[in-house]
Amino acid sequence: MSPLEENNNIVSLNHAEFIVLGLIAENSSHAYNINKRIEERGMRGWTNIGRSSIYRVIKSLEEKGLTDKWIEEVDNRTLKVYNITEMGSRVLKEKVFNVIKEFIGKNDEDFYVAFSMLPILSHEEKIEAISNSLNIIIKHKKELEEMLDKNSHMPLNVRGLFLHPIKILGIDVEFLNWVLEEIKKGGGKVGPEAYGK
Repeated sequence: MSPLEENNNIVSLNHAEFIVLGLIAENSSHAYNINKRIEERGMRGWTNIGRSSIYRVIKSLEEKGLTDKWIEEVDNRTLKVYNITEMGSRVLKEKVFNVIKEFIGKNDEDFYVAFSMLPILSHEEKIEAISNSLNIIIKHKKELEEMLDKNSHMPLNVRGLFLHPIKILGIDVEFLNWVLEEIKKGGGKVGPEAYGK
């Protein structure tokens, strides 16, 4: 059974839940620290997560059984510290794998989030996911190149609608090939110390 099909109920993650669950998986912490890491990493610039949504997102993750919490006393204050559950770890890993595996070369916020969590995948899973995505993008780029060739007589505005995505997909191919080579050389292993936390 897929981790996302626990008790015959599909557990899905929206974009904000994906971000917050990944941060909790990195390091158990309270909501203030999660917000702080979002700020420190500039995540509001490359994801779609609002400032006030953290508490709502954490509550949703708890209700889905993906996180749990314990109470901690700090300086006479009661803080809720959140931790990822075993089910949450399985759901997160599958989400990261599937998002990277199905990346088709668009400006995809979930891809950026999944890529930031690449170290949770095994060496083999990284290669499988990146290779699959690379094959999808290469095939799509080739189809667009063939369409551009068939429409070479068309005016600039029509040809440009083929050429622009071809160029962008070419950059995606170059990037994914680089990532794949780095992974094959042993790159992509990251421990908590690499984040300075």
